[in-house]
Amino acid sequence: MATPGFIRRLREKIGHEMLWLPAVRGVVIDDAGRVLLGQRADNGQWGLITGILEPGEEPAPGLLREILEETGVVALAERLVAVDAAGPVTYPNGDLCHFLTLVFRCRHLSGEAMVNDDESLAVGWFRPEEFPELTPGHLESVRQAMEQDGAAHFLR
Repeated sequence: MATPGFIRRLREKIGHEMLWLPAVRGVVIDDAGRVLLGQRADNGQWGLITGILEPGEEPAPGLLREILEETGVVALAERLVAVDAAGPVTYPNGDLCHFLTLVFRCRHLSGEAMVNDDESLAVGWFRPEEFPELTPGHLESVRQAMEQDGAAHFLR
């Protein structure tokens, strides 16, 4: 994930200290029931499309921006699936972060899945039984998004 400018400016002031950042994750589903996945350029891992929100950015439109920028896919955010805290994450350069992640179920509207920026090595549509290796958190997001009850998941 490319580091947003506002985070680079903060890091100039605070170095590697812990940051609490708002993030979004999309479970984008097409009409065939396939899920949009991307292979990250920074670590080679496959996962759902994610991003860090800019200051003041609304979560659902911010996620849709990330999906379009990274994959060329136009999507519609249908519902909030989950809210969770992830971290701490230590990056290779020593930066520390915790993420407050909002997960949305999204529907594919248009566009062909393609590598659309330098954040991805590959993107594509996958049926759940064909998924490449995903982190447990991303698999759980897919499971939650496929539930029909529409309830948002969070720790109680």
